[in-house]
Amino acid sequence: MTELDIPSPASLEVKAVWQSLAEAHRHLAELKGLCESLPNRAILLDTLAIQEAKDSSEIENIITTHDELYAYDQSGSATPAAKEVQNYIAALKVGFTDVVNSGLIRMSTILRVQEEVEQNNAGFRKVPGTVLKNQTTGAVVYEPPQDAVQIEKLMTQLVDFIHADDELDPLLRMAIAHHQFESIHPFYDGNGRTGRILNLLMLQRDGLMDLPVLYLSRYITATKDQYYRLLQSTRETHNWTDWCVYIVKGVAITAKSEIRLIKNLRELMQTTKHRLRGELPRIYSQELLNNLFRYPYTKIEFVEKDLSVSRITAAKHLDALVANGFVEKKKIGRTNFYINRPLFNLLTQISLNDE
Repeated sequence: MTELDIPSPASLEVKAVWQSLAEAHRHLAELKGLCESLPNRAILLDTLAIQEAKDSSEIENIITTHDELYAYDQSGSATPAAKEVQNYIAALKVGFTDVVNSGLIRMSTILRVQEEVEQNNAGFRKVPGTVLKNQTTGAVVYEPPQDAVQIEKLMTQLVDFIHADDELDPLLRMAIAHHQFESIHPFYDGNGRTGRILNLLMLQRDGLMDLPVLYLSRYITATKDQYYRLLQSTRETHNWTDWCVYIVKGVAITAKSEIRLIKNLRELMQTTKHRLRGELPRIYSQELLNNLFRYPYTKIEFVEKDLSVSRITAAKHLDALVANGFVEKKKIGRTNFYINRPLFNLLTQISLNDE
């Protein structure tokens, strides 16, 4: 691999690609509009990012529980897997902020994202010897570029391709860029997770989503064998149609899933709002409602901060919420958490195949 293997636009002008693009753009537009209709869009970043990070990390066999994630303890008592997932969330937010501020996906953006994912600043690979193996058999499947100068050159070409001013559909550009990034495999570790964050940043930069909330990792996890098979067959045959259709189809399926999720989330927030006003009018506030939906597992410190109240008042609010069935109290380690069970169920049980 001495140059980026970029397919010609003409080679992708086939019916299967057109059809998948039309469906994906239709659902993306609806999802973008729904996100804009939410009163507090930051809730999506905090709640959906955890699901994306969990699914993306599972592709790399980093397995953690929702208790470990939602009850993540910054003090250092969290499990290694939970820390890795939280690093992914931090990396996503670093990339998102960088793209918002600059309107670009620069080389420095990609490097900073990977640095957050892996919590090191090793940068691009400089030592040869990296190969990709079949996880079951141990056989070498693919050998990415080994020379440090070549890796940097290919990454420069990739950044240029991401920003190219041409007629290529942005979803096809994302699909191609993702394949090329994974084929360059520029880092010692964290290539898969960094590449999946790059997908989100490209959708954001191209104006298809205002927030990085189209999370493809669940789709990739569900179709993992197909994902790796198409990655390799495209390298071998240079036939890009099946790969592009696979990724664009994933965008449509994921967008439809998230449309259902956000509609249900909006409905649940409204129901909870009316109940709170009716049953606990003395403690109801929009800030309290936002807190319950921003943190599926909230705690006294979060309520204290979000509502600007004393610790005693925050504790009383949460006790009232428990007594009226809004949240469940659960002690994890030394901390009491207050679980919004309907929200938790909504976030963890959504299916890609729901209609």
